[in-house]
Amino acid sequence: MSAVASVYLWALIKGLGTSAGLIMAIGAQNAFVLSQGLKRQYHWPIAGVCSFFDAVLITLGVAGMGALISQNELWLSAARWGGAAFLFWYGFGALRSALKDQSLEADRQGATSLKKALLTTLAVTLLNPHAYLDTVVLIGSIGGQYPEGERFWFAFGAISFSFIWFFGISLGARWLAPLFQKPIAWRVLDGFVCLVMWSIAVSLVIAAV
Repeated sequence: MSAVASVYLWALIKGLGTSAGLIMAIGAQNAFVLSQGLKRQYHWPIAGVCSFFDAVLITLGVAGMGALISQNELWLSAARWGGAAFLFWYGFGALRSALKDQSLEADRQGATSLKKALLTTLAVTLLNPHAYLDTVVLIGSIGGQYPEGERFWFAFGAISFSFIWFFGISLGARWLAPLFQKPIAWRVLDGFVCLVMWSIAVSLVIAAV
């Protein structure tokens, strides 16, 4: 392998690793993708939307937008308050679900529409400031330090992991399906989703004030 190829390969690996460290953390987006994967409700389109917008945000960040956003307090404040409001609302919905008796089959019968599922995916993705901080600001600022050629491979690695992760969650959730035949499993999952959403919302409010 040539020296140039080795440099590009290392940039690709760094992109994969950086993206993995940020995206794999349990958050609003991952919790939603997992729950939809368990229900087998529009999980492939949802994974595609999450991966697509990650790719867009990472590209914008590496291209230089990350530095601009991190320096604008008005944009950051608006994103934090808007994201916190949405996450509180979504967490309340998860709490209501946790108080119901439902199994995997019962939940499938009340399947939401594709339009509603995609709109919720967009909200979880685009109204969550952590998505911008992780992709645009953090990954973007790291990738922006590389020379132009290496920057492309870093971004490609980061984007590739996003696709691998979200489609992996959607595919892997099927092996957890037998567990969620029991209502108690859904109660635990919905309660966990509620705690995740509300904890992120509280952190955003604290950061905003």
